[in-house]
Amino acid sequence: MPLPETIPVRYTEEEAGYVTVRPLVRQTFRLDELLDMILSVAGKDVTRIRQLLHSGTIVYHFYRYSWAGFDVGETELAAALAHFPDADPSRPFAGGQCTNAIFEGPGANPKHLLDLDRATASKRRLFRGQSFWERLLEIAAAENPAYQQYSYSRRADLYRLNLNEEIISRMEEAANRLASGKLRAALRVLPDAASILFICPRPGSAK
Repeated sequence: MPLPETIPVRYTEEEAGYVTVRPLVRQTFRLDELLDMILSVAGKDVTRIRQLLHSGTIVYHFYRYSWAGFDVGETELAAALAHFPDADPSRPFAGGQCTNAIFEGPGANPKHLLDLDRATASKRRLFRGQSFWERLLEIAAAENPAYQQYSYSRRADLYRLNLNEEIISRMEEAANRLASGKLRAALRVLPDAASILFICPRPGSAK
């Protein structure tokens, strides 16, 4: 059965914990737009994506989307998904492409302590020839962060740098010397951080 080119979709705000009445919005999605949203939730898991297409519902960014569910064969779905990026562990860490550095706590499901964006961390203090962001990426590059996965929600490759006392000390020194007052305050999470997840959008990956 061929995949539909367009899908009528309804969506409304998703409220957790209680029932509420919200206005329904109707919109027609192209197939690639619907798949792009599903990939952000399920990743490139063909079985899971087939289940979601069949169920006709998904929650994404606090909205519940629904459509008339339909079945699709693995071959047809695989062909449609081939247009979307795959994870690529062979891609080296390229700090110049990174837009965010997420400082994480310890544990198997680490808590996000700080999501530091490039624009904020690139502001230079008066009479400083380097920004904190530039120094952070220098430190990271020297430690060679490990490739983790491709994130469809962020349209980016993710790299993780595990921290130790010596790396944290260098970052704290950089924060004290290069970061503005507000940024220095935000970076007080450093002693509690176990790793940093670098978000590096892949050129040409946006749909």
